Amino acid sequence: MRRAGFTLVEMLVALFVFGLLAAAGATVMGSTLTTQSAVRSRVERFADFQRLRAILRADLGQAAARRTRDAGGQPAPVAFIGGDPWGGAPERLFVVVRRGWENPDQEARPSLQYVEYRLSDGRIERRVRAALDGAPLGAAQVLLTGVDSSDVAFLSKGAWQGAWKGQPGTEIPRAVRLDLTVQGIGEVTQLFLTPGDGR
Repeated sequence: MRRAGFTLVEMLVALFVFGLLAAAGATVMGSTLTTQSAVRSRVERFADFQRLRAILRADLGQAAARRTRDAGGQPAPVAFIGGDPWGGAPERLFVVVRRGWENPDQEARPSLQYVEYRLSDGRIERRVRAALDGAPLGAAQVLLTGVDSSDVAFLSKGAWQGAWKGQPGTEIPRAVRLDLTVQGIGEVTQLFLTPGDGR
């Protein structure tokens, strides 16, 4: 008479099947975690890019034709500087004075703000001055990293220009085009309208 229970062979087969199922489950779980991490990283990358776009749109959409003075008291030749029209600033994307600088503490300052954008070591940086005239640039705010290349152009009177130093009767270009090659996103072209060119 056979006693109830499992033979050694049956136990080994059961353990083998269990091992296969556990290995498959671990592989699926690892793949899921890897995919989840990659998706999270990509979503965060696009979120950073969308924040950059929103800040650029706000700054350029409120551009003002107001010339400023630097920390040494030298007046700026134009209100809006695009690219590197005079040489010596290859990292500069553009300089703009924008309206609508919020002042919740009611400080004694204007609602205009000097803003400068640069591409430095693969980072798009935004720097501002504490005051329009005579103040040095503040610390850089890094808006986006992993930028391999950038190209900026400025639209005025129906033509795109690679640099902007103003035109007779036109302080601000009509639009700004920014072409970026960004790691994890690829090549992106952005267009921003300004109040310039009689708009």
